[in-house]
Amino acid sequence: MSDERSPFAPRGSTDEVEEGRALAPKFDADGLVTCVATDARSGDVLMVAHMNAEALRQTIATGQAWYFSRSRRTLWRKGESSGHAQRVVEMRIDCDQDAVWIKVEQEGAGACHTGRRSCFYRAVPLGKSGAVTLEFRDGERTFDPNVVYGKKK
Repeated sequence: MSDERSPFAPRGSTDEVEEGRALAPKFDADGLVTCVATDARSGDVLMVAHMNAEALRQTIATGQAWYFSRSRRTLWRKGESSGHAQRVVEMRIDCDQDAVWIKVEQEGAGACHTGRRSCFYRAVPLGKSGAVTLEFRDGERTFDPNVVYGKKK
């Protein structure tokens, strides 16, 4: 974490964590919390990502969505390579403070690295047994990821 003092309180009792006003996130064994990003206007789920303490601190301090990439093992600001940034309108934390929900204004054509508005563009059919075939829903590409990221996706 940076030289700035942490904005996070130490975790207290269950009652303090669930009913108190102190932000005391419970990071997992890898130092991460799950973050769900939704469109502030429509309520659509855009993406699920992870934040470490620095990403959470940067998001709070800047009002821009910052995440931690588990695959690249690095901090990143949404939109730094694509231009499709997320301005955070509201941030909430769940009851036991191990998950974050951000309502964002999505800049650009989409949030998904595959070129779609949302990362949730396929549905899993329910009530069927056997092999599952995913169904595309709102799966049209809104931008070309090869152009935006300069490589094949």
